[in-house]
Amino acid sequence: MIPLEHLATAQVPGGEELRLMRRGADFMIVLDRNELMNSRMSGSEEALAEMTAARLGNRPKQHWLIGGYGMGFTLRKALAVTAPDTRLTVAELVPEIIEWARGPMAELTAGCLDDPRTDLVQTDVALAIAKGRGVYDAILLDVDNGPDGLVRADNGRLYSREGLAAAKAALKPGGVLAVWSAAPDPVFASRLRKAGFAVDEVVVRARSNGKGPRHVIWFGVR
Repeated sequence: MIPLEHLATAQVPGGEELRLMRRGADFMIVLDRNELMNSRMSGSEEALAEMTAARLGNRPKQHWLIGGYGMGFTLRKALAVTAPDTRLTVAELVPEIIEWARGPMAELTAGCLDDPRTDLVQTDVALAIAKGRGVYDAILLDVDNGPDGLVRADNGRLYSREGLAAAKAALKPGGVLAVWSAAPDPVFASRLRKAGFAVDEVVVRARSNGKGPRHVIWFGVR
């Protein structure tokens, strides 16, 4: 049995403590007893970017806002599936997440943070959304375990009526709000529709091979 190593700890501002763990070549980010991320399960995070790109099509000079770096699965896929003139702004609140990406997980990161199309900002994605008025073609939210605000209570405001109104205002006409969740949430899906988005709810598998737990992505088009 390969031992589980505790590599580092980070405090989420206004929230809980995150731990970076490793077992062999596999990395995990853990909250209490909840495994938030695992380097072996990238399928749904990659689908978040891939399906967003498919919905936007060939719009020129796209600007995406990605809320939460995590292990970078969404960012790396976005870099792979978007045009060279696409700008990708990544809002990450926890500085240690980026330190881990450049440190223990540098091989997994694969240089995506240094790509010239990537603009990394250390901030709450809610603030980045609030500052934008019709500037984003896509807003991708994977900042928690879903709309329930498990990691940080303040994350819940992103998924509130006010938060969805702010996201809608920050999008260009025809822009896409994509929200990742570990589980279904009919109440949130209804709230998204009431906010004036055309909503598509997609169930995706956690692993890129089509296996693993089922996750949910909502795509709301302005």
